[in-house]
Amino acid sequence: MGHMTSSNQPELSSPSRSARAAAFGVHIFTAFGAGIALVALLEAVREHWAAMFAWLGLALIVDGIDGPLARRFNVIQLQPEWSGEVLDLVVDFVTYVFVPAYAIAASGLLLPIAGPLLGVGIVMTGALYFADRRMKTADNHFRGFPALWNAAAFYLFLLQPSAVLATLAIAVLIALTFVPIHVMHPVRVTRLRRLNLALIGVWAVLAIVTVIDDFNVAVPVSATLCAIGAYVVFGDAVIRLMRPTRA
Repeated sequence: MGHMTSSNQPELSSPSRSARAAAFGVHIFTAFGAGIALVALLEAVREHWAAMFAWLGLALIVDGIDGPLARRFNVIQLQPEWSGEVLDLVVDFVTYVFVPAYAIAASGLLLPIAGPLLGVGIVMTGALYFADRRMKTADNHFRGFPALWNAAAFYLFLLQPSAVLATLAIAVLIALTFVPIHVMHPVRVTRLRRLNLALIGVWAVLAIVTVIDDFNVAVPVSATLCAIGAYVVFGDAVIRLMRPTRA
């Protein structure tokens, strides 16, 4: 029997141009988050804090949508030359860390001498955290404070504690970046997922109201936002402590 020629091999269909264009469009959508971050920074420079948080909120929406879109349009296979993972980390760094770090340092809510120093600390530890391959656990928790400086800045502007307390709180969060505590990923953690998603929905609505009202909200709104934030950060530790030990 003779060797099978190449003409006898079944031809693999190559992806269409439209499919590859759609896949690359997802990368463009992710990169749009970096543009949003710049607009948020411009608002922060003008001390339009509510507008800054509105733009950072839009960046969160982009960050939440681009992953499912990437899977839907098969981006990894259709655009293998472009790393969606690296792109996502770059955009996340500027939206979650860099712009909020500027807001925290320039807010006037910290001790004057501490603002620039803590701002530098935030961006340095945030960069290191994003490079840490152990940043997520097997059960989809974050290891250490997960560089959610956009959330930290939000609570700083919401609560506006004394300069001493605010400075101490930011310093503690910087230190917790490398402490092996587990912080819940409110979407990906499977335990109590329905409760987690419901609480995040409530948090999102109240956060939008807070930004629209320029942080002039009633005490129940602030208290609910703080309670949900505490649940996300400390919920795993509390559940582990309450879990009965087996004999």
